[in-house]
Amino acid sequence: MTQTPENTGLTKNLIILHITVFVWGFTGILGQLITISAVNLVWYRVLIAVISLFFYVIFSKNERKIEPKTYLKMALTGALVGGHWILFFASIKLSTVPVTLVCLSSITLFTAILEPLINKKSISKMEIIAGILIVTGITLIFKFETQYTKGIIAGLASAVLASLFSIINARFVQKITPPVIAFYELSGALVWITLYLIATHGFSKDQVPNHADISYLLVLGTLCTSVAYVAGVSVMRQLSAFKVALITNLEPVYGIIMAFIFFGDMNKMTAGFWAGALIILSTIFLFPLVQKQVVRRRTKV
Repeated sequence: MTQTPENTGLTKNLIILHITVFVWGFTGILGQLITISAVNLVWYRVLIAVISLFFYVIFSKNERKIEPKTYLKMALTGALVGGHWILFFASIKLSTVPVTLVCLSSITLFTAILEPLINKKSISKMEIIAGILIVTGITLIFKFETQYTKGIIAGLASAVLASLFSIINARFVQKITPPVIAFYELSGALVWITLYLIATHGFSKDQVPNHADISYLLVLGTLCTSVAYVAGVSVMRQLSAFKVALITNLEPVYGIIMAFIFFGDMNKMTAGFWAGALIILSTIFLFPLVQKQVVRRRTKV
């Protein structure tokens, strides 16, 4: 079968997204290794990312001029990004890496509901069914991992924010280059988090990163943020927000495996956790296959 340019581009974007999701899976490990609070961690992460993106945008040929109205929208979207990361790392510190990453899988459900509402389209029954199965898995985890209730709530709230800014970025990327989107949104996130830390006196001496933290933060801010964020936004030119959310749910697979390698976290999980995780991950893997079968049947009819 001959590959068309469109199919080639789609395959390329899927490969880029899978690599990006693998890199994102490593952020949970770094979050557990870094000793400072979740808010300060994200502030340093965003600061490093903004600096690296600034030099990239300056020396690249990307068009940097945007309308003030669009910049304001990106700055507000940056608040969602910053909130997502703060809640993500707070969830890790309140629970474990596997629990947080499985909760993040609920992005699929939230995107299935929010994307049609925001874009004024009909809601897909299949996407809702997939979302309900994922919620079933999360409910099982809630039931058996009661000691991590606060961490689970933070993880789910993080997923809502991730779903929202993914849907918004799917619009931005049609008109603006991904590095520019990343730079302005993360600059906005930096401003909002800085204001919050000033208001709450968060820049205290006990939140200064140690030598090990600095090394981890550099990896987190460059590879796992500026590079991965640009890559994650760029694929949205061809992939829908729901498809991106679905593949992003592979992050728990990579993250849980790495958590086991680094921390042995698997030994802390109950049977209820694994039952819930199995439902969630099975839904992620089987959804594309079922969707293809439904499309084929409709085409034949």
